Amino acid sequence: MEVSFLLSKGITLVLSLVVAYLAYHGYRRSGQKPMLYVSGGFVFIGVGAICEGLIYQVFGTTIASAALVQGIIVSSGMVLVLLSLWKQ
Repeated sequence: MEVSFLLSKGITLVLSLVVAYLAYHGYRRSGQKPMLYVSGGFVFIGVGAICEGLIYQVFGTTIASAALVQGIIVSSGMVLVLLSLWKQ
């Protein structure tokens, strides 16, 4: 794998986990349930960002099936973020 690809995926994962941590910290301080959904959503988005390459490389699947799994995981995260906005 190319270094630039790994670097961009790593930065995306770290940033999404930082946002998830800050949202969880906000939930702990305020007790507002939507912040918990935001936190969980960004965890899914971050994991989804790196899973396509891992699934493709580790399990030897087709790029289409790896992209499908990534899409499902990232979409799940987006649904959680949407729910957090909707519940307010």
